[in-house]
Amino acid sequence: MAMKSVNWRDDILHQLQERNQNQTKSYQDLITQHNKLFENYNTLYTENLHLNILNEKLKSEGRGGLGSNSSSLGDIRFQEKIQQLEQKLLAQAEELAELHKRKGENAQQIIDLNIAIQEKDKQIATKDVSLADSAAKIISLQAEVEMLTKSNKELKYLNDTLRDEHQALQMAFNSLEDKLRKLQDENRQLIERLIKYKAKDADRMNEENDNFLKKRYAKVQKDIEDACRDTRGSSPDELSEGVGPLYNQSSLPSKVNVKYDAHEGEVSAVKWSPVERILATGGADRKLKLWDITKGTFENKGTLVGSNAGVMAVDFDSSGSLILGASNDYATRVWTVADQRLRHTLTGHSGKVMAAKFLGEASKVVTGSHDRTLKIWDLRSRACIETKFAGSSCNDLVTVDSAGSIIISGHFDKSIRFWDSRSETSCNNVLLNGKVTSLDLTRDAKYLVCCVRDDTLKLLDLRMNQVVTLFSCDGFKVGCDYSRATFSPDGQYVAVGSADGAVYIWGVNSAKVETVLKEHTVAVTATHWNSYGNYLASVDRSRKVVIWCDMQ
Repeated sequence: MAMKSVNWRDDILHQLQERNQNQTKSYQDLITQHNKLFENYNTLYTENLHLNILNEKLKSEGRGGLGSNSSSLGDIRFQEKIQQLEQKLLAQAEELAELHKRKGENAQQIIDLNIAIQEKDKQIATKDVSLADSAAKIISLQAEVEMLTKSNKELKYLNDTLRDEHQALQMAFNSLEDKLRKLQDENRQLIERLIKYKAKDADRMNEENDNFLKKRYAKVQKDIEDACRDTRGSSPDELSEGVGPLYNQSSLPSKVNVKYDAHEGEVSAVKWSPVERILATGGADRKLKLWDITKGTFENKGTLVGSNAGVMAVDFDSSGSLILGASNDYATRVWTVADQRLRHTLTGHSGKVMAAKFLGEASKVVTGSHDRTLKIWDLRSRACIETKFAGSSCNDLVTVDSAGSIIISGHFDKSIRFWDSRSETSCNNVLLNGKVTSLDLTRDAKYLVCCVRDDTLKLLDLRMNQVVTLFSCDGFKVGCDYSRATFSPDGQYVAVGSADGAVYIWGVNSAKVETVLKEHTVAVTATHWNSYGNYLASVDRSRKVVIWCDMQ
């Protein structure tokens, strides 16, 4: 530290000496001339003193010898010499005055120059401060330049990396696009092959149905002969069971008549034929099956195929000769019951078809879908003749009159919509407290029961378009968005399945739970009463079908 301090002082001394030398060098000639003037001044001043002394001496000598005549000539010479000396003295005095003047001028010039030097020193100090600031700024800018240069290199590297990635992604995209085109071509070819195979399959299925129909006709003929023989010893009550529906008073089921596995997965739809003891079920295995139910027994009467996804709803026409199935493959299909042939495939929805009903006559069908529309189909032209835009997914629908002019639909947005087939828009809406899962009408079309996801059933009086009764109880939970409730044929009871596997039956007039049937172990999806009112069918999510009857 001591060595650094000495060096620092030597540097300052050296800088001051250089500064003094640089500043005095400009005035060296002026100082030299000033010194010469002072030397001349001193010489002249000394000579002037000497002449003054000599003059005084001569004056004293002249006053002492003015009386003698011999010195007159000398006096004249002396006077001349005195005049010369006085002239010389006057010249010296003038020269001295001039030197004094020049000395004053030089002194003033020195003062001015010193002032100028001070100003220059101040300017130099200011410049030094500015130079120091500039140097610091240069250092900061150099650091910033280095940082920006480094950042620029990093950005250039990142840009190169991104460019390489973009090129790689572009190549991958082009490759995937080529694969997509190839897959689309393959898909198109597969669809064409599938259509050909479907056509062959339909032909083969029709051929099998023809063979089955022949066997069925023979068996029906035999059954008719057996029935004719049995009627000779049968009672009138037993005979009434084989005739068409009499709409007598419905009995309250209390025991299991028959139980069996109907499908290979969930059973989502069940429906009794209006004229026979034929039960139709639709399941997630893409099949619609027909079952002959007699007391304590069941028999599979046929399997209707053609659907490409689960069957969500089934319905018979009024004569029981046609059956339709709504499917999750966005289509609805119509089969003939007698020969079990697929007659119509109705495609046009863009979502799952959740509900389908024959619209009055057997030549028209109405369907409701998740695509928020209802469509009316003409089976004679196999085309959609009208589309009604509901604005919400349709879960179920019913038709009010035999002409099919009034349609009622239940929707995901908690509303029930009433449609006039002659109008494009709904004519009335009823808003409930939850999603509507199913609808069912009494035979006189005066009351409508709605199953709602708030775990209640609501009874609407269609003459007033308002809820008149609420059915609910502890333990009852709606199991899914398509749980189907049903009226008994006489309209005295309403049945629906619960999420816990129980079937709840309420009395319409009492609004109380009349009975709870427990046989299923999983959620019950649908229930339906047969036309005679003595059998209740229920299906669940684990392939089971249970037929309930009374204790008699």
